[in-house]
Amino acid sequence: MRKPINLSLLDTFMRSLASRVRSPSRVYLVGGSSAVLLGWRNSTIDVDLKFIPESDELLRSLPALKEQLNINLEIASPDHFIPELPGWQERSVFIRQEGTLSFLHYDFYAQALAKIERRHAIDLQDVNEMIRRDLVERKRLLELFTAIEDEFYRYPALDGPSFRKAVEQIAQSTG
Repeated sequence: MRKPINLSLLDTFMRSLASRVRSPSRVYLVGGSSAVLLGWRNSTIDVDLKFIPESDELLRSLPALKEQLNINLEIASPDHFIPELPGWQERSVFIRQEGTLSFLHYDFYAQALAKIERRHAIDLQDVNEMIRRDLVERKRLLELFTAIEDEFYRYPALDGPSFRKAVEQIAQSTG
């Protein structure tokens, strides 16, 4: 069993990854990592990542870091589960620069929609926290959902009608 990842361990991971990489890249943190960094969760079970550009140098550094820090690392982002949202990179929030790596929170709207689609209890709590902290605005969430709806055919596991219903419930909720 790997360690839960708290703020200190997440910080160590970011510094350690940057110390092993010379090529510039953007590292997008997703899910529980964002929740830990922003303080609404004390820990997460893994660090979900997306790299742009993706490089062998980055990818090859992950297995050793995983073992050294005894943590779970996953290449996973919302666009693995739902269509890519237009403008997601521009909405991604800068965390900090470490060496040649820029760390960012993956677009909170994309994170929220992917979490709504999964419908796990902790994911829905995260969505509510994103809304409460003004990281996601309900009306805009529904607008961005509508913008990707015609791409659902590329994701056969998606149940479009139930996904829409779940997003509408959250968008129309008052709290």
